[in-house]
Amino acid sequence: MTLEDIRIYSTGALVVSAIVVIAVERVFPYDRRQRFFRNQIFNDFLLYTLVQSYVLGIGFSYLMEAIQSSSALAPLRFSSSWPLVLQLLFFTVLHDLYIYWFHRLQHRSKYLWRVHEAHHSTRDVDWLSGARSHTLEIVINQSIEFGVIALLSGSPELPILKAAVDGIWGMYIHSNINVRTGWLQYVVNGPEMHRWHHATDDDAHNKNFSTKLAIWDWLFGTAFFPRNRKPSGYGLGEMNFPKSYLAQHAYAFRKFES
Repeated sequence: MTLEDIRIYSTGALVVSAIVVIAVERVFPYDRRQRFFRNQIFNDFLLYTLVQSYVLGIGFSYLMEAIQSSSALAPLRFSSSWPLVLQLLFFTVLHDLYIYWFHRLQHRSKYLWRVHEAHHSTRDVDWLSGARSHTLEIVINQSIEFGVIALLSGSPELPILKAAVDGIWGMYIHSNINVRTGWLQYVVNGPEMHRWHHATDDDAHNKNFSTKLAIWDWLFGTAFFPRNRKPSGYGLGEMNFPKSYLAQHAYAFRKFES
């Protein structure tokens, strides 16, 4: 299978997954008050999901090529001989552990919070909410993610597959689906726990930083999973966050209050 075939199949998997998640949200909604055509849906879909993802995807493809072809950044022959499935599993878990700790740092650092703020500004947590991320946040995260893959001699197919897995899982954990996974929620992350990360409830603040593996939150003491109530709301509370794509990006660079 060629790289172009993998790109086509990965894109198809993303599209099919989006359709499935949207359909399940309509049939088994967690919050029946949430609408499909919610506020800023076109901003999140057209500009964040399509335009931003496309432009950054091109940029990262050049980054990967530069790292792998540079004599000064000669890749370490670490994983090149592994089966592709094993590489995908290894780099997924490795990146998931990194993103857990970086996510925690984003909530503690006033500078990193500024570029993470946009992601928390949506007042509806659904299949599209995960797409709203500041360009700088994605650049930081994916430069490290794909840079490590390149330096450790990951297969050329890996960034394409990894991006598809990240996109599909991002849709799932933000989805408005009334799913109950029982004991699996102690291992695999899903919307049951992640929606609390976006909640405005005081006791939910700075909890549930995991992305794919919930085990990090349980292991490092940041898990929050109340069984007898629902979040009172999502977003940044009373903060008047900008509504347009460009304004949301520019807002990260406002002056800090003295």
